[in-house]
Amino acid sequence: MEPTVQTTVQTTVQNASHTLNGTAIEIHRDIDIGHIGHVVFDFDGTISLIRDGWQNVMVPMMVDFLLTETDTSETRAALEAIVVAFVDRLTGKQTIYQMMQLGEEIARRGGTPQEPLAYKDAYNRRLLPVVEARIAGLAAGTLSAEPLRVPMSLEFLQSLRDMDITCYLASGTDVEFVRNEAELLGVADFFNGGIFGALRDYQKFSKAMVIQNILSDFGLRGSELLIVGDGYVEIENAKAVGAIAIGVASIEDNVYNMNADKRERLIRAGADIIIPDFRDGARLLEYLFPC
Repeated sequence: MEPTVQTTVQTTVQNASHTLNGTAIEIHRDIDIGHIGHVVFDFDGTISLIRDGWQNVMVPMMVDFLLTETDTSETRAALEAIVVAFVDRLTGKQTIYQMMQLGEEIARRGGTPQEPLAYKDAYNRRLLPVVEARIAGLAAGTLSAEPLRVPMSLEFLQSLRDMDITCYLASGTDVEFVRNEAELLGVADFFNGGIFGALRDYQKFSKAMVIQNILSDFGLRGSELLIVGDGYVEIENAKAVGAIAIGVASIEDNVYNMNADKRERLIRAGADIIIPDFRDGARLLEYLFPC
């Protein structure tokens, strides 16, 4: 199979909502295949597992702030349920949006919230020891990168590069962290279209902006752009511009069972295809790029 970017195949997939034989690939919508030349990937949960378990840090921190910065009579368990709900709902957006919601919850309980960036900095400081231990192991060579990548994601990226597909990385995590962690995982060089992430000035970045810039810079039709991610945000962004969307229903390690309904959420967001990871990547590419 040697698909090219400028393919002349004019194929519309039929029989949506079925599984490709012998694979875990679910086809949920008819898509116009054979034209993809650009692919945008989410990072955490889609490619990287370095920050796996981040919810175990964010939720307790937010509950602590709600207890110390307000006079609420709510129990810790009650506050935890509230925090889990909005953190889960906002996952996929930049971290700052979760911190903005925390501020709103504090104000709703009569407290005076800090700036969202202050909460975000506090979160990063708490998460740092967890992430740094993994990063240090990767940098020292005592920890293999493979268990910290979503299964077969490296091989999938390699196949796309061999096919001369332009790949981009767009994450809600701060861009400096994303670039460093992509390097340590051995995937940075595959994103020849660029690596993008959250900025201190959050209004200057979003996944939707990255997608729109690609479409306009290259004059693409929706069927020429593929978005791959494990969050509903990038899936909704993809469908808003008519791009093809693959939802990655990866398993996340958190004590709150957040994203337990990830697959269903991705389908509701409009994912054309659902995969658990990239172990059926070769078959997926054959499907997307028919010879």
